[in-house]
Amino acid sequence: MNWFKRFMVGRYGTDQLSMALMGIWIFISILSRFTGNRIINIFYIIMPIIIFYRIFSKNIAKRYQENMKFLRVWNPIKNKVKTKIQRVKALKYYRYYKCSNCRQTLRVPRGKGKISITCPKCKTVMIKKS
Repeated sequence: MNWFKRFMVGRYGTDQLSMALMGIWIFISILSRFTGNRIINIFYIIMPIIIFYRIFSKNIAKRYQENMKFLRVWNPIKNKVKTKIQRVKALKYYRYYKCSNCRQTLRVPRGKGKISITCPKCKTVMIKKS
């Protein structure tokens, strides 16, 4: 394994974009098995070439910039999905409302009856059933 460490010195290695491309490649491989479409098969062949090119590249600055562009797009999507998952998990204990004035999302505990909700952003007071 020492030879591989020496080989990888000065090379970029894996990052989030490479991992995402590997996930897409796995999805394409499954899709190509079921469809047999030539275009999908071409992507199935090209994807590992792109992945290994990125991993073994010595142009570290360029690969880093590509990864940062990917993360600027990916992180907001990931955060929205994460928030939605947390909300679904918390639905047993909390209700979510939108402020009628500023559209801020408000979380209140369930089962308290009619309560007065004050928006922390714009100080609008609403009466809602929790």
